[in-house]
Amino acid sequence: MGYWEAAETKGVMVRLGRVSILMAAVSLAAACATDRPIGASQDVTLTTLEELPSPRGDLSYVIGPQVKLAVEVVGAETLSGVYLTDIDGQLAFPLIGLLQLDGRTPSEASQLIADGLRGRYLLDPQVRVIPEDFPVPSVSVGGQVKRPGTYPAVGRQTLLRVVNQAEGLAPFAAEDDVLVLRTVDNRRYIGVYNLKAIERGNYPDPQIYPNDIVMVGDSPQRRLLDDLFKLLPPLLTSATIFVTR
Repeated sequence: MGYWEAAETKGVMVRLGRVSILMAAVSLAAACATDRPIGASQDVTLTTLEELPSPRGDLSYVIGPQVKLAVEVVGAETLSGVYLTDIDGQLAFPLIGLLQLDGRTPSEASQLIADGLRGRYLLDPQVRVIPEDFPVPSVSVGGQVKRPGTYPAVGRQTLLRVVNQAEGLAPFAAEDDVLVLRTVDNRRYIGVYNLKAIERGNYPDPQIYPNDIVMVGDSPQRRLLDDLFKLLPPLLTSATIFVTR
């Protein structure tokens, strides 16, 4: 429940007293609004670890349907070339047949082709798979930031850097309600972070990887205070102190 303390004149106290009824009512609503459940879905795992699981090396790109792949087989130029996956993400490769590559990384596809060639056709095949139109790795930033959108994930990215890329927090951002959504090994994880605590060095600035989604929460209390300030008399000269419990 919240209350206000103000001094100097009785007139101010009367005006604040009238508004404090609204404050008391809406502060209870704010407390309920901030108690939001996280990870209630059965297909979501909420981790309380300091670090989310890290994705594998090239997890920033996975092969999908109708993707051009440059396949290089060392010492077997006739097998090397540009191949196209079908609408189901399958690749018809010489000597092996259909390979299901949908959802696999280029490294996994290289290993799959090498395993199919090993023994019967090549003693120790060395295979490299490179997507023809390799997309720029990116991170999605949404919620209460000044410029939500998708940003390139170039170099080593951290949570603070990604938020700064989105031009920082919006006026009603909840600094203690910042989510990082990440999928690792077909499992979806959600990390909950406090930006202010990170800025103060209370715990490390977590690393952000390509395909991560960063969501900055909304602070109902900040919105309520903004509305309440609009209700105050414009010519107040005394100090007004808000205290929430």
